[in-house]
Amino acid sequence: MSETVNQETPEAKSEMTFFEHLGELRGRIIKALIGLVIALIICLVFVNWLVNNILLYPAKNAHMDLQNLRPFGLLFMYFQVAMAAAVVLSLPNLFYQFWQFISPALREKEKKYLVTIVFFSTFCFLVGIVFAYFVMLPLTLTFVANFGADSIIKNQFAIDEYMDIIVSIMLACGVIFELPMISFFLSKIGILTPAFMRKYRRHAIVIIMFMAAILSPGTDPVSQIILAIPLVVLYEISIIVSKYSGRKKDVEPAS
Repeated sequence: MSETVNQETPEAKSEMTFFEHLGELRGRIIKALIGLVIALIICLVFVNWLVNNILLYPAKNAHMDLQNLRPFGLLFMYFQVAMAAAVVLSLPNLFYQFWQFISPALREKEKKYLVTIVFFSTFCFLVGIVFAYFVMLPLTLTFVANFGADSIIKNQFAIDEYMDIIVSIMLACGVIFELPMISFFLSKIGILTPAFMRKYRRHAIVIIMFMAAILSPGTDPVSQIILAIPLVVLYEISIIVSKYSGRKKDVEPAS
């Protein structure tokens, strides 16, 4: 009898009512917001250095002429930059709170991967930002700045639109580079299999090209191809990740 009770205890503990889930969600959101506010305060202190030395650097290399067209444009722009930087700075805490909220739905064997998932989720996001900053942005901005240079029309860009473009590109690339970690998690819980990903590889490539066309600034094919190539590579990596991280029943038998 005692063995039966002990076997049922973990299962009973994992069961939560609807209101308990809401309470857990509220607690995780509050903790995530606290971390975000702390990160925002830090970023507001260093926002001037961040704008001048990091975010304006690609524009300087591309010889872009930037100007402010609104009375309070710089004020709002600095705050938006600080907010975006705060999200990146607080990523470990955001991922941790998210995965902790998801953890009650996982088995005990799967919960041991949470710390690893948090670390690599943050790492993949940062790799996406680095890729956007050092590869995608320079080529894209150089193309935009030099387009129509032989005409009498002078290329001048609003600073707020410039910031919106580079911040959105870096954050979008960060999200896209989470694909291997999404594959890892879905394979761990038995939703995704490498066979499924191989079967729909062609469909995925079409979707990737469509996403690259949407996420790339402008209509130049260069930035679209630059974004599409790592997406295809990430998809292939996700297949490998799914193969080695899936449940044993989903692992393909050796031929």
